[in-house]
Amino acid sequence: MGINLNPFTWWNGATIGTWFGLRGMARIGEDALGHVYYEGRKDTAGNPRRWVIYNGANDASRVSPEWFSWLHHQVDGAPDDALPLPRAWQKPALANMTGTPEAYRPSGALEKGGVRARSSGDYEAWSPDA
Repeated sequence: MGINLNPFTWWNGATIGTWFGLRGMARIGEDALGHVYYEGRKDTAGNPRRWVIYNGANDASRVSPEWFSWLHHQVDGAPDDALPLPRAWQKPALANMTGTPEAYRPSGALEKGGVRARSSGDYEAWSPDA
């Protein structure tokens, strides 16, 4: 189309209204994927409101667990300051892969050929004549 739809469509990122709403809010930090986090006015319970502006498509499963805990007021400070360093055995968080070619599909799934492993004898198919 040649027209930048980002200011008008929420699924492509933050709209103009969102950017105007963030005026005066404190920029708290940025995660490894480039999402930017803000904090500002109080909500009805008196807690500060917290936002994420996604880098790319709006997909909540792309928020890392550390920043998720900050967004939901499980930790007070930014994750870089409030949480311990990740352990060597921890894997990086992955986005939800449902609906993509990288999604998990068990061996009996239609996408994997639809042939399931034979049962071990504890399964007997129902027959209407039995």
